[in-house]
Amino acid sequence: MPTYPEYVPASAAVPCPICATETVMHDVVDFNKSCEEARQYFLPLSGRPVYYHRCPECAFVLAPEFRHWSDQQFQEHIYNERYIDIDPDYVSKRPTLNANLLRQLFDRARQDIRHLDYGGGSGVLSNALTAQGWNSTTYDPFPRNEQRLADLGKFNLISAFEVFEHVPDVSELMSNITALMEDECLVIFSTLLTDGNIKPNTRLTWWYASPRNGHISLFSRQSLVQLAKQHGLQYGSFNAGTHCLFNRLPDWASKLLAPQKT
Repeated sequence: MPTYPEYVPASAAVPCPICATETVMHDVVDFNKSCEEARQYFLPLSGRPVYYHRCPECAFVLAPEFRHWSDQQFQEHIYNERYIDIDPDYVSKRPTLNANLLRQLFDRARQDIRHLDYGGGSGVLSNALTAQGWNSTTYDPFPRNEQRLADLGKFNLISAFEVFEHVPDVSELMSNITALMEDECLVIFSTLLTDGNIKPNTRLTWWYASPRNGHISLFSRQSLVQLAKQHGLQYGSFNAGTHCLFNRLPDWASKLLAPQKT
């Protein structure tokens, strides 16, 4: 049986990292709860409890314990050689589909686009776009490395697919992204919303709330709207899983997109 990091009990007072409201303890699940349970693949119970808290104001849901984990602990217990068992699509299938989505949306404007895939892992998505004539770069902040944000430059299109739900520090994520944005920039990202999936006084059965996958920050639409406003951005949502942030839309994006403004 694996040896987990020393358990840090969730404080009785855990402020929401988005709106600062005191969160309430919502439910506890086993550490081995994974997204693959939606496809009837179950890991054996680990015996390690993971508590999720919910903000009663903006409906953001988080697992506070992971704020104390080091990169090494995340790599040892979550993003290890067994990760492919509970997310087999992350290696090539999902980044390839996401690259195709960006091409479908913006390929006609690729000569005007300077693109960054934030949280791009091994670079499959960016490499696929580069092969099609895009100016595309990949950057992954995890694990922390010597590559500095300031050395990357600025971008007018940033993608962050399946990133938001993995971050233990939402403020750091937004600070990083805004530091990389040109004055006219579109950020397109994916994460499923808690709306209708996590309700007060109910058990946490939603398949997406899975600590073994590293899904430790779960957003409602309201929490994303508020997060965007805090950083001087506007928020739009195309569907329950695909969203965007922007300061000012580049011409090529305003012609191709009509995101829902807030």
